[in-house]
Amino acid sequence: MASLTPQQLRESVGTTLGPTAWRTVTQEMIDSFALLSGDAQWIHTDVARAAAESPYGTTVAHGNLTLSMVDGFRDELVPLSGFQLGVNLGYDRVRFPAPVPAGSRLRATAQVLSVDVREDGWWQIVQRFQVDVEPVAGAQDGGRPACVADSVIRARPA
Repeated sequence: MASLTPQQLRESVGTTLGPTAWRTVTQEMIDSFALLSGDAQWIHTDVARAAAESPYGTTVAHGNLTLSMVDGFRDELVPLSGFQLGVNLGYDRVRFPAPVPAGSRLRATAQVLSVDVREDGWWQIVQRFQVDVEPVAGAQDGGRPACVADSVIRARPA
């Protein structure tokens, strides 16, 4: 997608952008995230135990790993031009409706919910990201997304 100028961004409110290209979540990514976060719960990191005991038959990605991928998806979905700086303020709402088994492929869409110009010159932008897991045969998730998150960023026009 071409970069959005400030005016195009304002005009995109209510528009859904995407989807992105698929990205595979590997066991190596899950293990690296476990090391960085300190969350080494067996359902994420113990392949043999997860195969034997997990209802998913394999390890699954941390919800926060899936959420962290939104930043990369954002660059693909909503590239901006005409801004000198953007900062991530966080999320108003985050949910993880479906698991992400190791080896799954993810992609995202984004909906621009609001664009507000603040008195200090910064623009506050709220976007809803939906991260979908590629359906696999026999999946029990019912087509639910892996993550839905309302992201809040501020950007300063150039």
